[in-house]
Amino acid sequence: MTTTDGKPVPSSSYRWMQLLLGIICMAMIANMQYGWTLFVNPIADKHGWSKAAIQVAFTIFVLTETWLVPIEGYLVDRFGPRPVVMGGGVLCGIGWILNSHADSLPLLYFAAAVSGVGAGAVYGTCVGNALKWFPDRRGLAAGLTAAGFGAGSALTIIPISNMIKSSGYESAFLYFGILQGVVVFVISFLLTRAPHNLAKSSAVSTIHVQQGRHEYKPSEVLRRPVFWVMYAMFVMVAAGGLMATAQLGPIATDFKIGNVPVNIMGLVLPALTFALAIDRVLNGLTRPFFGWVSDQIGREKTMLIAFAAESVGILALYQFGQNPIAFVILTGLVFFAWGEIYSLFPSTCADTFGSKYAAANAGLLYTAKGTASLLVPLSSMLTAATGSWHAVFIVGSVMNAIAALMAWYVLRPMRRTEMNLAAPPAAAQEAAGSLHVAAHS
Repeated sequence: MTTTDGKPVPSSSYRWMQLLLGIICMAMIANMQYGWTLFVNPIADKHGWSKAAIQVAFTIFVLTETWLVPIEGYLVDRFGPRPVVMGGGVLCGIGWILNSHADSLPLLYFAAAVSGVGAGAVYGTCVGNALKWFPDRRGLAAGLTAAGFGAGSALTIIPISNMIKSSGYESAFLYFGILQGVVVFVISFLLTRAPHNLAKSSAVSTIHVQQGRHEYKPSEVLRRPVFWVMYAMFVMVAAGGLMATAQLGPIATDFKIGNVPVNIMGLVLPALTFALAIDRVLNGLTRPFFGWVSDQIGREKTMLIAFAAESVGILALYQFGQNPIAFVILTGLVFFAWGEIYSLFPSTCADTFGSKYAAANAGLLYTAKGTASLLVPLSSMLTAATGSWHAVFIVGSVMNAIAALMAWYVLRPMRRTEMNLAAPPAAAQEAAGSLHVAAHS
């Protein structure tokens, strides 16, 4: 099995092994974000620090985990995935070890920064590597990889919680930090760089979505208007979803349904607990699902469907959330139509700007998550200014609706023009013909 330049290409099973290794690494760093909530109260109880002060560490983690990914992605594109994941695993382990010894807020904040840099290195590398190894299934590959981060903590939440109760949060930080760091470090030795011409080899099945022919460097990407359209859409959907879901507790309390038992398929839980529980499940499932869908019908059409569903779901939750069963079901819709941004945008970025610098370019786009996190506190300001959470839901719905329309009426024609301009004349003519056929089919 060879590429067009005659170089051997690993088997299809080898590609899937690379993807699986990346998913395992993502699962190992998931607790850095999703397990943090287990430690907040124990830290506050021991040191007497306010929860607001402790949560500054989480903000530092998110910012360092997102905004440094372009640099880490550049290193992946230049040196391959192995050294970057190796370094990321070491930093993740050191970060949690420092957390176990942190007896001051500055040390806790420093540990958060170390953990964020490490987690970002692993996250950016694994997503970038998936995009490179699967040019024919980028949506699915990025979705499965992102799902490892979104749902990976589910396996260790209970053991970590039990260790905190039995041995203290310090032991949980120490031992799980070492365990997670060692697993990532060991797996890094098995990660390899995808062949440059993999998309043209017989190892790759039919590619259903149009892809650009020019390999854009990060410096070129930043000068392309289409990138900033994607960035704005990413921020709107991420912030809109976060602003709405952050108000689940208040709306459940206001409707007096938070503790009302809900029975769905024999499972009985309080409405708010039920709603929060399905977050983990659907937040993981939506990423590979919509990623796979986008591989079949196109990125922009999938974005239109998903973002529109999110907009409608937020409005419906606002309108019909007084009913406990409707509250749980509509919350599930909101979560399901939101988490797919972590598969759709990286795959769209790689399709548009090429595989060679996919890790760095996807990293540039991923910083939108950090930007969105800075906008989320505006929901509290809106609530304080209006005296209720209603405006938050309206704003969240409108932001998703705008992003849905932008996907079809702005991003779609801009990407088509961008890829046709960047393609060689013959390739551009072929792409235009394909689009003409698709438009009339």
